Amino acid sequence: MNKITAVISSIILLMILTGCKSTHVNGGQVVDAPEASYNPELKLKQLNITLPTPPSPVANYVNGVQTGNLIFLAGKGPRYADGTEITGKIGGGLTIKQGYEGARLTAINQLSVLKAMLGDLNRVKRIVKVLGMVNSDPNFIDQPKVINGFSDLMVEVFGDRGRHARAAIGVASLPRGQAVEIELVVEIYPE
Repeated sequence: MNKITAVISSIILLMILTGCKSTHVNGGQVVDAPEASYNPELKLKQLNITLPTPPSPVANYVNGVQTGNLIFLAGKGPRYADGTEITGKIGGGLTIKQGYEGARLTAINQLSVLKAMLGDLNRVKRIVKVLGMVNSDPNFIDQPKVINGFSDLMVEVFGDRGRHARAAIGVASLPRGQAVEIELVVEIYPE
């Protein structure tokens, strides 16, 4: 076997043995943990963001479910700490800028749920998938510009780990008239 084939074979074997996890080798040991410089908790402080108490579910469901190394977060909306919400239709009373701020507020609410589940946001390995629903006027077509408020904050907090697959769709209505509702899937490091 030539050197290139040997290296490729070693990489494939490592992927098989680790279940294709994102890993790095440290002193001969495979480690599934963040680098020392990765610190979303510090980034939140630098952004002057204080996470609120996570909102409680209003029906027979939970805020999030963990299965293996994935967490599926239930949809949340733009609720302030005092319980008031950003409500209305984007393009029919609310502007894209107001929708963007609503999506950013929703990101903060989702981060509060994630922190409550994990205890430490440094355990977030990757924001995997986001579904953003925008309460839209029928003629409104710029839903991605609204959901950018969520996506931009994820990248601000988690860096490249915050970049995710995404759908941004318009809907006829949302619970309590919320301007947006967003759910997501997160990959985490083991404890």
